[in-house]
Amino acid sequence: MSAGTGVAVVVVTYNRVELLERVLDGLAAQTRPADLVLVVDNGSTDATPALLDRHPLAGLRTITQANLGGAGGFHRGVAEAMAAGAARIWLIDDDVVPAPDCLAQLLAHDEPCLISVREDLTGALVEKAATRFDLRRPWVIKPKTGMVEDAGSRAALAPLTPVENVAFEGFLVHRDVVARIGLPDPAFFIFYDDVDYALRARRAGYRIRAVRDAVLVRQLDFDQQHDLAGWKGYYMYRNLFVVHRRYGENVLVRLKPWLITLAVLLLAPLRGGRAEARNVVRALRDSAALRELTPAARPGAVVADLS
Repeated sequence: MSAGTGVAVVVVTYNRVELLERVLDGLAAQTRPADLVLVVDNGSTDATPALLDRHPLAGLRTITQANLGGAGGFHRGVAEAMAAGAARIWLIDDDVVPAPDCLAQLLAHDEPCLISVREDLTGALVEKAATRFDLRRPWVIKPKTGMVEDAGSRAALAPLTPVENVAFEGFLVHRDVVARIGLPDPAFFIFYDDVDYALRARRAGYRIRAVRDAVLVRQLDFDQQHDLAGWKGYYMYRNLFVVHRRYGENVLVRLKPWLITLAVLLLAPLRGGRAEARNVVRALRDSAALRELTPAARPGAVVADLS
């Protein structure tokens, strides 16, 4: 691609070869194919490398690195897409499959930030992008107070629905946005890196729209919120706290991680026990070091990241 042209897809994967193959097949079937497909393999130990070697998808390029999580993968992939000259970058996880016209539907709208709208394998609407993400009222424990899926069905949505956060499962962003706000922050590892990126984009003045007719089919259920006592729970708490510390609109919201921690400790005997209690205490401590955007994610680091 010449500078500032074409569409690059960034897919991040780790040890989910069966799911990845479905994604690649879906990208190969697009009515408007991408010009470049960058698959960031976070050091998979299954048959992923063999799949990537043999898959016939045009424009496929593999980037292999240590397991830096989804956040580290999207950080690297977006940097590489920018270096390749892509005008638009489409971020896709390895557990979603785009409908054949998904990319074409997105590109039909001249907007800097767009998202596909997810459904599950039964066709039910499961798009959890927030229509309201409240970082103003300290008494609101969960900042996501409204979601696209609240509409009940795809037919009930407007062709373009305003949203306040995104998932890196079908997010299409213009290179001008990346140049202005920087790269996804790799420090998140997993969870909330996409929320952080959407908040940065919106604070820079960009609006984000969900495209009703851009269909993305999620292959797995949303069940990770039940793992608060496991290793993922630590990242869910820590990164939620980071978002509050970075973007809370008043001091009470920025202090809300302390309230959440207290509530979890009081309720721990009834839910996640000592494991969840340890997770939330570590999360509160460690989130303090991430109040500021990681230098590698800041504007101007797009080229430096690859040097």
